Amino acid sequence: MSDFGFSPMGGDPFFNTISTLFPIIFIIIFGIIIAVFISNGVKYVQNKRSPQESVFATVVSKRTYVEHHSSHHADDHMHSSTSRTHYYITLQFDNGGRKEYLDVKNLYGLVAEGDTGYALVQGEWIVAFERSMERSRERAY
Repeated sequence: MSDFGFSPMGGDPFFNTISTLFPIIFIIIFGIIIAVFISNGVKYVQNKRSPQESVFATVVSKRTYVEHHSSHHADDHMHSSTSRTHYYITLQFDNGGRKEYLDVKNLYGLVAEGDTGYALVQGEWIVAFERSMERSRERAY
């Protein structure tokens, strides 16, 4: 029988390198996924434990961020896709400072750029906004 210089169980350096690298790469990717879950969980807990503060502010901008996830299943030739939209509202305070907040209470469609009023913020979240009619009327004239 002829040997073409390849022995799958023996000394092929390419096979040995791949069989060593695959578990290492798998562990690194798995570790990154776990780290992202832990990071998101810590961020959620920090925001949830933060005190709620009422601040007078002006809505200066709004933006969205859309995440897309898709997967293809080779076994049954199925393709699935999901997306999630995150809504952000940027507030400007009387001292001139600005901060962007994640909208967790579906306020995005209820506020407009230029609205002034009292925002209830909690950590990196905006949880309520009450428009001030006095300032809104002043701006209209």
